[in-house]
Amino acid sequence: MSKQTTDTDVAFISALAELLNKNDLTELSVKREYGEDDSLEVRVVKQATVVTMAAAPTAVAHHAAPAAVPAASAAAPAANEDPAQHPGAVTSPMVGTIYLSAEPGATPFVTLGTQVTEGQTVLIIEAMKTMNHIPAPRAGTVKRILVEDGHPVEYGAPLMIIE
Repeated sequence: MSKQTTDTDVAFISALAELLNKNDLTELSVKREYGEDDSLEVRVVKQATVVTMAAAPTAVAHHAAPAAVPAASAAAPAANEDPAQHPGAVTSPMVGTIYLSAEPGATPFVTLGTQVTEGQTVLIIEAMKTMNHIPAPRAGTVKRILVEDGHPVEYGAPLMIIE
């Protein structure tokens, strides 16, 4: 492979990494064909740091809001019901730390019974020191809040139920 092809490949991989970040993707895989016996396969993966309960970030300490509504205070679900399978479930689009209000001590974005409109911010997930506003995917009423303020959350975890 020539120096020119290598430089082109580096630029191609850099463009893929930028595309990954720009579109909030976690993984991208591409195969580039140069000819019959010459190709480039690239897999770009964004590694997310998983925060465990024992190693909570220091930001949690100054953002814990007493106004948080823990999942236990919501209506008790059936023992075998999986909230992630509920048709009104709002799931986490990323790994991070959940915040129910814009800043410590502020009024939460939503509480049980709040009427929300599609696109309205319902909570924030801090990921890699970036505050990501999570919008309501549909209009409705907040029936259950399944997370606590300042706690870590995994990708795909159910956050709340909006019916």
